[in-house]
Amino acid sequence: MSSFRRDYITKPIFSWARGVLPSMSDTEREALEAGDVWWDADLFTGNPDWSKLLDQKPATLTEEEAAFLKGPVDELCAMLDEWKINWEWRDLPPEVWDYIKRKKFFGMIIPKKFGGLGFSPYAHSEVVRKLSSRSLTAAVTVMVPNSLGPGELLMRFGTREQQERWLPRLSDGRDIPCFGLTSPEAGSDAASMIDSGIICKGNFEGREVLGLRLNWHKRYITLGPVATLLGLAFKAYDPDHLVGTSDELGITVALIPTDLPGVEIGHRHLPAMQVFQNGPNRGRDVFIPMDYIIGGEARLGQGWKMLMTALAAGRGISLPSLSAAGAAYAARTTGAYARIREQFGISIGKFEGIEEPLARIAGTAYLLDAARRLTCAALNEGHHPAVISGIMKLQATERMRIAIDDAMDVHGGKAVIDGPQNYMGNLYRSVPVGITVEGANILTRNLIVFGQGAIRAHPYLLQEMNALGEADHAKGLDAFDTAFWKHVGHSVVTLFRAWGRSWTGGMFIVVPDAAEATGFYRQLSRYSSAFALCADMALLTMGGALKRKEMLSARFGDILSELYLLSAALKRWQDEGRQAADFAALEWCMASGFRTIENRFAEIFANLPNRFVAVVLKFLIQPFGARVLGPSDRVVHQCAQLILEPSAARDRLTPDLSHVEDDGGIARLEKAFLLVTSAEDIAKRMRAAHIHDAKEAVSKGVITQAEGDQLAAAHEAVAKVIEVDDFAPEALSPIYKKPAEVHQFFQELGETRAAS
Repeated sequence: MSSFRRDYITKPIFSWARGVLPSMSDTEREALEAGDVWWDADLFTGNPDWSKLLDQKPATLTEEEAAFLKGPVDELCAMLDEWKINWEWRDLPPEVWDYIKRKKFFGMIIPKKFGGLGFSPYAHSEVVRKLSSRSLTAAVTVMVPNSLGPGELLMRFGTREQQERWLPRLSDGRDIPCFGLTSPEAGSDAASMIDSGIICKGNFEGREVLGLRLNWHKRYITLGPVATLLGLAFKAYDPDHLVGTSDELGITVALIPTDLPGVEIGHRHLPAMQVFQNGPNRGRDVFIPMDYIIGGEARLGQGWKMLMTALAAGRGISLPSLSAAGAAYAARTTGAYARIREQFGISIGKFEGIEEPLARIAGTAYLLDAARRLTCAALNEGHHPAVISGIMKLQATERMRIAIDDAMDVHGGKAVIDGPQNYMGNLYRSVPVGITVEGANILTRNLIVFGQGAIRAHPYLLQEMNALGEADHAKGLDAFDTAFWKHVGHSVVTLFRAWGRSWTGGMFIVVPDAAEATGFYRQLSRYSSAFALCADMALLTMGGALKRKEMLSARFGDILSELYLLSAALKRWQDEGRQAADFAALEWCMASGFRTIENRFAEIFANLPNRFVAVVLKFLIQPFGARVLGPSDRVVHQCAQLILEPSAARDRLTPDLSHVEDDGGIARLEKAFLLVTSAEDIAKRMRAAHIHDAKEAVSKGVITQAEGDQLAAAHEAVAKVIEVDDFAPEALSPIYKKPAEVHQFFQELGETRAAS
């Protein structure tokens, strides 16, 4: 029976599918095969196993890692003054560079046997998160050597000799690393780089050896201007066939000491007014021996796969950590500012128009840190979830952008006028950097999240594609027959599952008992089934053409992203002991995510090219259209309240941010926030007595003298917070030297205009 099915039913389908399967370049295949799958695979089945998620051990710190955060990290934060770093020094001061090296911040991920700290991905994330809440320049400086770069590539792919030579030097800061991938010709399409390495013989350190002669031009390279060891991606060629029979060997990665002849370190870039070290570099006829290739000669042409494997993990740590810190920072500062700032005689946090962005900031902070912790838990256990890392980089940076925009709107002029007391401006300016690096978000959303996820996380699609690409026709047919009919069975089950769950609202789905959150599990299971069915139908009816329908792909990717992020929020709720006070944040996340999911389904049904399939899917999944409207006014109000009053819930929402006790903007804000909230009862008694002056209230016995003094201290603290900086003209521009010259300049300007 199975042979009859294979020969008379499967074989024609196999032949047709081989003919329509779009071609896949080696770089595309290597990118798809990088990393592994994890919870994303469960979501793609359409029937996620929630016990697997809830049984996942939460990410935790060792005693040594926790001590590092309380010791060297806090000490480093105390050394940082972001205003001076950005506007006076344009760099980290020498003592900070020295401290970073001495305390091995550059070697956090390097094993102890090579002189590093041997920290877990979660510890790496926590360090970046805390530093980001104090200084973005310091955070980026620390995170880059611990992310995609020479250190990680050496640990994964380097030879023993390379590891023993370079890793100790990277750990203690004797070498500062950077990695050169982006070039003027190759940005998002890194595979189109023209940087080259020609295999030849040459002189190196006084002897003739086999090696490569390199020519390259790279830009946007973080730490490039100060790097002593450059990791370089280039295309290797062997025209004289010195190592094999092929002329083109493919993308290769090598280590380039920057003091080699022909290496040119360029001047600095200034990315969005951020002053972390970043700049271009070139190489002109730079000769290196073969053992400078990471992994040695055996790794020639394997560079793209190595890079994608490393990126599969790295994208899930650094930028998501920075983004989660940014959202938490916005929640803590904006909630405090909205609480102490009054307009029309009341705190602006009481206006519903302000509550809406406050709730969005608070909910975003809850969601991003939940996803960050869950992703780190997977990384801690050795997973390298490429699709999830892509989701995290994209969604974390995009949602940080929204949170910071909201924070700016609530702060108004306080966040617009720059100066040492402005604690929001630099974070706002830095947002485009995170959006752009490690894969531009537009590309990631439209091509990668669903494009890679559909192939890697789907239960059968990758097996079918591999079978179709099998050179041995008979072997490929057998493999395709097995995978295809399993796929068919899976699709039939998914169709009825999705239909039943959609029409019953998920009422009968078996999910964990999670008290008030139980219904959320049912809805996510329902949406997962609908997603699996719609993805299968889109792939079936469009095949390889779906690759070019980027807007459809983006909508599918948005649904997959929401499913992952909302799963993380439920996991956080469970791990933190189902805190009743935090439920408003969870409820806001769910309502917002469900609205996005429903809207994306509606957009998919409206735009699927096969209209018959679109109508059937709409009937099965969404017969009455998108019905979820987002968080109710009640939920918005309750979520906003989480950051408007001192509480354990506020502290859980904004944990472990840097709090340096100085007279800077943040310290002033925290002081005023505590004084105002502690004096709330006093202010209420005065309002009830229709008295606005504290002295009058004391004289009439409405409040005591001590309470009057307490209220005065609160008012004074608020006044210091709402102050903004101003500068003498000569402090901002060399044009103006003295006030008299300023006056004369404008007087002469006026006379000139009058004369004309």
